[in-house]
Amino acid sequence: MIWEALGSVIVGFAIALSARRWLPERFPAHALTLATGPVAALLGALLTRSILGPGHPVQVMVAAFAVGAALLSVLVRPPRRRVRRPATPLKGHRTAC
Repeated sequence: MIWEALGSVIVGFAIALSARRWLPERFPAHALTLATGPVAALLGALLTRSILGPGHPVQVMVAAFAVGAALLSVLVRPPRRRVRRPATPLKGHRTAC
């Protein structure tokens, strides 16, 4: 149990670090991202272990990865885009209404 919990925290931290490295502008706060990954992975591991019982370490790690990635995806912001303003119509030109 201790090794599964420690492994899931390491998996969650690795997910958070990789998300922060690949998409730094899309995650709101560095500390929030690094805290959410391990906590979410630990939650997923503990939930899976309570459902399956002992003796399923591979499934527990897969669930820890999946829940960690899913809860980190909640923090992702949409990409920033430039605001494109429509061109102003020419004077005296009729627009279709």
